[in-house]
Amino acid sequence: MYISVRDAMVAGDEFTSPAAGMRHLGVDAAEIALNRDFTAFAMDSKELVTLESDADAKAYKKHLDSLGIRATSFLTACDFNSGDFESNVQWITRALELAEVIGMPAIRIDSAMSNERGLDFQTRVNIFAKGLGEALKRTAGSKVAMGIENHGFQGNNLAFQLNVYKVAGSDRLGSTMDTGNFYWRGYPLSEVYGILTILAPHTKHTHLKNIKYPAEVRETMREAGWEYEKYVSPLDEGDIDHAKVLQILKEGGYQGDICIEDESLGHYATPQERIAVLERDVAHVKSIIQALG
Repeated sequence: MYISVRDAMVAGDEFTSPAAGMRHLGVDAAEIALNRDFTAFAMDSKELVTLESDADAKAYKKHLDSLGIRATSFLTACDFNSGDFESNVQWITRALELAEVIGMPAIRIDSAMSNERGLDFQTRVNIFAKGLGEALKRTAGSKVAMGIENHGFQGNNLAFQLNVYKVAGSDRLGSTMDTGNFYWRGYPLSEVYGILTILAPHTKHTHLKNIKYPAEVRETMREAGWEYEKYVSPLDEGDIDHAKVLQILKEGGYQGDICIEDESLGHYATPQERIAVLERDVAHVKSIIQALG
Protein backbone atom coordinates (compact mmCIF):
# COMPACT_ATOMS: atom_id res chain seq x y z
CA MET A 1 0.00 0.00 0.00
CA TYR A 2 1.10 3.56 -0.63
CA ILE A 3 -0.26 7.04 0.01
CA SER A 4 -2.07 9.22 -2.52
CA VAL A 5 -4.23 12.33 -2.45
CA ARG A 6 -7.32 13.51 -4.29
CA ASP A 7 -6.44 16.37 -6.62
CA ALA A 8 -9.19 18.46 -4.99
CA MET A 9 -7.33 18.36 -1.69
CA VAL A 10 -4.41 20.32 -3.18
CA ALA A 11 -6.26 22.45 -5.72
CA GLY A 12 -7.55 25.18 -3.40
CA ASP A 13 -5.92 28.41 -2.30
CA GLU A 14 -3.44 26.62 -0.05
CA PHE A 15 -0.97 26.00 -2.88
CA THR A 16 -0.08 27.60 -6.20
CA SER A 17 -0.88 24.35 -8.00
CA PRO A 18 -1.84 20.76 -7.17
CA ALA A 19 1.70 19.66 -8.04
CA ALA A 20 3.16 22.25 -5.66
CA GLY A 21 0.86 20.98 -2.93
CA MET A 22 1.88 17.39 -3.52
CA ARG A 23 5.57 18.32 -3.40
CA HIS A 24 5.02 20.19 -0.14
CA LEU A 25 3.24 17.20 1.40
CA GLY A 26 5.74 14.66 0.07
CA VAL A 27 3.09 12.72 -1.87
CA ASP A 28 3.72 11.61 -5.46
CA ALA A 29 0.46 9.80 -6.29
CA ALA A 30 -2.93 11.35 -7.03
CA GLU A 31 -6.50 10.56 -7.95
CA ILE A 32 -7.53 12.95 -10.72
CA ALA A 33 -11.09 14.07 -11.39
CA LEU A 34 -12.21 13.52 -14.98
CA ASN A 35 -15.00 15.90 -15.90
CA ARG A 36 -17.83 14.98 -18.21
CA ASP A 37 -16.24 17.02 -21.02
CA PHE A 38 -13.03 14.96 -20.60
CA THR A 39 -11.09 17.75 -18.90
CA ALA A 40 -8.84 17.42 -15.87
CA PHE A 41 -6.40 19.54 -13.89
CA ALA A 42 -3.11 20.21 -15.62
CA MET A 43 -1.67 19.66 -12.11
CA ASP A 44 1.21 22.13 -12.52
CA SER A 45 -1.57 24.72 -12.64
CA LYS A 46 -5.25 24.78 -11.82
CA GLU A 47 -6.11 25.15 -15.49
CA LEU A 48 -7.98 22.34 -17.22
CA VAL A 49 -6.60 20.28 -20.09
CA THR A 50 -8.55 18.09 -22.50
CA LEU A 51 -8.09 14.31 -22.40
CA GLU A 52 -10.37 13.08 -25.14
CA SER A 53 -8.06 11.28 -27.56
CA ASP A 54 -5.40 8.66 -26.97
CA ALA A 55 -2.83 11.24 -28.05
CA ASP A 56 -4.13 13.62 -25.35
CA ALA A 57 -3.82 10.88 -22.75
CA LYS A 58 -0.28 9.96 -23.83
CA ALA A 59 0.78 13.60 -23.67
CA TYR A 60 -0.83 13.95 -20.24
CA LYS A 61 1.02 10.91 -18.92
CA LYS A 62 4.30 12.34 -20.19
CA HIS A 63 3.45 15.66 -18.54
CA LEU A 64 2.62 13.98 -15.20
CA ASP A 65 5.84 11.95 -15.40
CA SER A 66 7.80 15.19 -15.82
CA LEU A 67 6.14 16.48 -12.62
CA GLY A 68 6.93 13.30 -10.72
CA ILE A 69 3.23 12.50 -10.33
CA ARG A 70 1.82 9.00 -10.55
CA ALA A 71 -1.85 9.02 -11.56
CA THR A 72 -3.60 6.25 -9.62
CA SER A 73 -7.17 6.70 -10.83
CA PHE A 74 -9.79 8.89 -12.41
CA LEU A 75 -12.58 10.13 -10.20
CA THR A 76 -15.68 9.81 -12.38
CA ALA A 77 -19.36 10.54 -11.80
CA CYS A 78 -22.08 9.07 -14.00
CA ASP A 79 -25.81 8.70 -13.28
CA PHE A 80 -27.10 5.68 -15.18
CA ASN A 81 -30.69 6.60 -14.33
CA SER A 82 -30.43 10.07 -15.86
CA GLY A 83 -30.11 11.20 -19.47
CA ASP A 84 -29.30 8.89 -22.32
CA PHE A 85 -28.20 5.46 -21.08
CA GLU A 86 -25.96 4.78 -24.07
CA SER A 87 -24.13 8.11 -23.75
CA ASN A 88 -23.39 7.28 -20.12
CA VAL A 89 -22.01 3.88 -21.08
CA GLN A 90 -19.89 5.48 -23.78
CA TRP A 91 -18.51 8.03 -21.33
CA ILE A 92 -17.49 5.43 -18.72
CA THR A 93 -16.05 3.22 -21.46
CA ARG A 94 -13.92 6.09 -22.71
CA ALA A 95 -12.78 6.89 -19.18
CA LEU A 96 -11.57 3.30 -18.85
CA GLU A 97 -9.74 3.51 -22.19
CA LEU A 98 -8.03 6.78 -21.23
CA ALA A 99 -7.05 5.35 -17.85
CA GLU A 100 -5.46 2.39 -19.64
CA VAL A 101 -3.36 4.72 -21.82
CA ILE A 102 -2.21 6.69 -18.77
CA GLY A 103 -1.46 3.53 -16.81
CA MET A 104 -3.99 3.93 -14.03
CA PRO A 105 -4.95 0.71 -12.22
CA ALA A 106 -8.52 1.84 -11.49
CA ILE A 107 -11.22 4.44 -11.87
CA ARG A 108 -13.67 5.52 -9.17
CA ILE A 109 -17.34 5.03 -10.00
CA ASP A 110 -20.06 7.08 -8.28
CA SER A 111 -22.91 4.92 -7.00
CA ALA A 112 -25.43 7.76 -6.71
CA MET A 113 -28.39 7.65 -9.10
CA SER A 114 -31.32 10.01 -9.55
CA ASN A 115 -34.54 8.80 -7.89
CA GLU A 116 -32.56 6.10 -6.06
CA ARG A 117 -35.01 6.14 -3.14
CA GLY A 118 -37.97 5.82 -5.50
CA LEU A 119 -36.72 2.64 -7.19
CA ASP A 120 -36.95 -0.82 -5.69
CA PHE A 121 -33.73 -2.58 -4.75
CA GLN A 122 -33.47 -5.01 -7.67
CA THR A 123 -34.27 -2.31 -10.23
CA ARG A 124 -31.44 -0.15 -8.88
CA VAL A 125 -29.03 -3.07 -8.95
CA ASN A 126 -30.00 -4.03 -12.51
CA ILE A 127 -29.69 -0.49 -13.92
CA PHE A 128 -26.29 0.03 -12.35
CA ALA A 129 -24.92 -3.42 -13.17
CA LYS A 130 -26.16 -3.15 -16.77
CA GLY A 131 -24.32 0.14 -17.32
CA LEU A 132 -21.08 -0.98 -15.73
CA GLY A 133 -21.30 -4.43 -17.29
CA GLU A 134 -21.60 -2.93 -20.76
CA ALA A 135 -18.55 -0.71 -20.17
CA LEU A 136 -16.62 -3.76 -18.96
CA LYS A 137 -17.60 -5.69 -22.09
CA ARG A 138 -16.48 -2.88 -24.36
CA THR A 139 -13.09 -2.79 -22.66
CA ALA A 140 -12.52 -6.53 -22.53
CA GLY A 141 -8.82 -7.22 -22.13
CA SER A 142 -8.19 -4.02 -20.17
CA LYS A 143 -6.51 -4.24 -16.78
CA VAL A 144 -8.22 -1.12 -15.43
CA ALA A 145 -10.59 -1.89 -12.57
CA MET A 146 -13.71 -0.01 -11.54
CA GLY A 147 -14.24 0.79 -7.87
CA ILE A 148 -17.78 1.71 -6.86
CA GLU A 149 -17.59 4.24 -4.05
CA ASN A 150 -19.93 3.70 -1.12
CA HIS A 151 -21.34 7.14 -1.75
CA GLY A 152 -24.72 8.61 -0.82
CA PHE A 153 -27.76 6.66 0.32
CA GLN A 154 -27.66 3.83 -2.20
CA GLY A 155 -23.93 3.18 -2.35
CA ASN A 156 -23.65 2.90 1.42
CA ASN A 157 -25.73 -0.25 1.31
CA LEU A 158 -23.58 -3.37 1.47
CA ALA A 159 -26.23 -5.55 -0.16
CA PHE A 160 -26.41 -3.14 -3.11
CA GLN A 161 -22.65 -3.23 -3.61
CA LEU A 162 -22.37 -7.02 -3.42
CA ASN A 163 -25.35 -7.61 -5.70
CA VAL A 164 -23.98 -5.24 -8.36
CA TYR A 165 -20.68 -7.13 -8.31
CA LYS A 166 -22.54 -10.43 -8.67
CA VAL A 167 -24.84 -9.31 -11.51
CA ALA A 168 -22.04 -7.61 -13.44
CA GLY A 169 -19.89 -10.71 -12.99
CA SER A 170 -16.39 -9.30 -13.48
CA ASP A 171 -13.34 -9.39 -11.24
CA ARG A 172 -12.49 -5.93 -12.60
CA LEU A 173 -15.44 -4.54 -10.63
CA GLY A 174 -15.27 -3.87 -6.92
CA SER A 175 -15.18 -1.12 -4.33
CA THR A 176 -13.66 2.28 -3.92
CA MET A 177 -13.72 1.86 -0.16
CA ASP A 178 -14.52 5.17 1.49
CA THR A 179 -13.61 4.63 5.11
CA GLY A 180 -15.90 7.37 6.44
CA ASN A 181 -19.04 7.02 4.35
CA PHE A 182 -20.67 4.04 6.05
CA TYR A 183 -20.26 5.93 9.34
CA TRP A 184 -21.80 8.98 7.59
CA ARG A 185 -24.68 6.73 6.50
CA GLY A 186 -25.52 6.13 10.15
CA TYR A 187 -24.09 2.70 10.94
CA PRO A 188 -22.70 2.18 14.47
CA LEU A 189 -18.90 2.37 14.57
CA SER A 190 -18.34 -1.31 15.37
CA GLU A 191 -20.65 -2.29 12.50
CA VAL A 192 -18.65 -0.08 10.11
CA TYR A 193 -15.58 -2.25 10.69
CA GLY A 194 -17.67 -5.35 9.97
CA ILE A 195 -18.87 -3.89 6.67
CA LEU A 196 -15.34 -2.86 5.66
CA THR A 197 -14.09 -6.38 6.42
CA ILE A 198 -16.59 -7.80 3.92
CA LEU A 199 -15.66 -5.19 1.29
CA ALA A 200 -11.89 -5.49 1.72
CA PRO A 201 -11.40 -8.45 -0.70
CA HIS A 202 -13.38 -6.50 -3.33
CA THR A 203 -11.49 -3.21 -2.91
CA LYS A 204 -9.89 -1.65 -6.00
CA HIS A 205 -9.27 1.88 -4.69
CA THR A 206 -9.81 3.91 -1.49
CA HIS A 207 -10.84 7.26 0.00
CA LEU A 208 -9.89 8.10 3.59
CA LYS A 209 -11.95 10.46 5.70
CA ASN A 210 -12.99 10.59 9.33
CA ILE A 211 -15.75 11.79 11.66
CA LYS A 212 -15.63 12.53 15.39
CA TYR A 213 -19.12 12.02 16.79
CA PRO A 214 -20.06 12.48 20.46
CA ALA A 215 -19.33 9.30 22.42
CA GLU A 216 -23.00 8.68 23.19
CA VAL A 217 -23.98 8.31 19.51
CA ARG A 218 -21.04 6.33 18.13
CA GLU A 219 -22.71 2.96 18.62
CA THR A 220 -26.22 4.09 17.68
CA MET A 221 -27.96 3.95 14.31
CA ARG A 222 -28.25 7.55 13.05
CA GLU A 223 -30.01 9.29 10.20
CA ALA A 224 -27.89 9.38 7.04
CA GLY A 225 -25.56 12.37 7.11
CA TRP A 226 -26.48 13.30 10.69
CA GLU A 227 -24.48 16.43 11.73
CA TYR A 228 -21.72 15.50 9.27
CA GLU A 229 -20.62 19.05 8.53
CA LYS A 230 -20.24 19.67 12.25
CA TYR A 231 -18.34 16.51 13.15
CA VAL A 232 -16.23 15.68 10.06
CA SER A 233 -12.63 15.71 11.28
CA PRO A 234 -8.97 15.34 10.29
CA LEU A 235 -7.90 11.74 9.84
CA ASP A 236 -6.01 11.54 13.13
CA GLU A 237 -8.85 12.98 15.26
CA GLY A 238 -11.90 10.97 14.24
CA ASP A 239 -13.52 7.86 15.64
CA ILE A 240 -12.46 5.56 12.81
CA ASP A 241 -9.19 3.80 13.61
CA HIS A 242 -7.39 3.80 10.29
CA ALA A 243 -4.66 1.51 11.57
CA LYS A 244 -7.43 -1.05 12.06
CA VAL A 245 -8.95 -0.30 8.64
CA LEU A 246 -5.64 -0.60 6.79
CA GLN A 247 -4.97 -3.89 8.59
CA ILE A 248 -8.38 -5.07 7.34
CA LEU A 249 -7.42 -4.02 3.82
CA LYS A 250 -4.06 -5.77 4.06
CA GLU A 251 -5.71 -8.99 5.23
CA GLY A 252 -8.17 -8.66 2.34
CA GLY A 253 -5.26 -8.61 -0.12
CA TYR A 254 -5.42 -4.93 -1.07
CA GLN A 255 -2.10 -3.45 -2.24
CA GLY A 256 -3.16 -0.21 -3.93
CA ASP A 257 -3.21 3.43 -2.97
CA ILE A 258 -4.54 4.87 0.27
CA CYS A 259 -6.10 8.11 -0.94
CA ILE A 260 -6.59 11.08 1.38
CA GLU A 261 -9.96 12.84 1.08
CA ASP A 262 -10.19 15.11 4.13
CA GLU A 263 -13.52 16.95 4.03
CA SER A 264 -12.84 18.74 7.31
CA LEU A 265 -10.68 21.39 5.63
CA GLY A 266 -13.64 23.75 5.46
CA HIS A 267 -13.54 24.03 9.25
CA TYR A 268 -10.27 25.94 9.06
CA ALA A 269 -10.20 29.62 8.17
CA THR A 270 -6.72 30.12 6.76
CA PRO A 271 -4.60 28.33 4.13
CA GLN A 272 -1.91 27.82 6.77
CA GLU A 273 -4.33 25.97 9.04
CA ARG A 274 -5.54 23.78 6.20
CA ILE A 275 -1.98 22.97 5.14
CA ALA A 276 -1.19 21.97 8.72
CA VAL A 277 -4.15 19.56 8.72
CA LEU A 278 -3.05 18.01 5.42
CA GLU A 279 0.47 17.62 6.77
CA ARG A 280 -0.95 15.77 9.78
CA ASP A 281 -3.11 13.59 7.52
CA VAL A 282 -0.11 12.58 5.43
CA ALA A 283 2.08 11.88 8.47
CA HIS A 284 -0.72 9.83 10.04
CA VAL A 285 -1.30 7.65 6.99
CA LYS A 286 2.40 7.22 6.24
CA SER A 287 3.06 6.06 9.81
CA ILE A 288 0.29 3.45 9.57
CA ILE A 289 1.53 2.12 6.22
CA GLN A 290 5.10 1.93 7.55
CA ALA A 291 3.93 0.06 10.65
CA LEU A 292 2.09 -2.47 8.49
CA GLY A 293 5.34 -3.20 6.61
